[in-house]
Amino acid sequence: MNHARLSSVAAVLFLSSLCLSMAADSDGFIRTAPDQVTFKGTPAFSQAVLYGDPTKPGIYVVRVKFGPGVHTNPHTHSQDRFVTVIKGLWCMGVGDKVDEKALIPMKVGSFAVHPARAPHYDGACDEETIVQIMGMGPVDTVPLDSKAERTSLWKTPKAPN
Repeated sequence: MNHARLSSVAAVLFLSSLCLSMAADSDGFIRTAPDQVTFKGTPAFSQAVLYGDPTKPGIYVVRVKFGPGVHTNPHTHSQDRFVTVIKGLWCMGVGDKVDEKALIPMKVGSFAVHPARAPHYDGACDEETIVQIMGMGPVDTVPLDSKAERTSLWKTPKAPN
């Protein structure tokens, strides 16, 4: 086995050990079925790392699950993040204060970019919601109010229009 192929196989095995839900074949392809995705966290807010590591250099792919009506409080990220809604209805707002009147509901298949250092908040409208986020690590999430909880509940979850 040549060095490049051995390195590729070693990288796949390493990534597979980081995320046990992945299944890699001998050619380095990774396939993960929805029922193999393991979320870690609480029923209100949990995350599954599908590829890479957001705390290290390189591309990463994560899924974030929000319980009904759960949202993040205003925060920023150190790098751009690319978000696709894959389940539910996701509510997204921009700015340094939560304004439920300004929420933009985004249905399954919607795509958004969170620019680096842009204040925003987001979460499930009125049903469990899962988004898939891609970006380049390392990425930091910085709350705008260091004393606030990471997540809260909307006062009035927005239903689909």
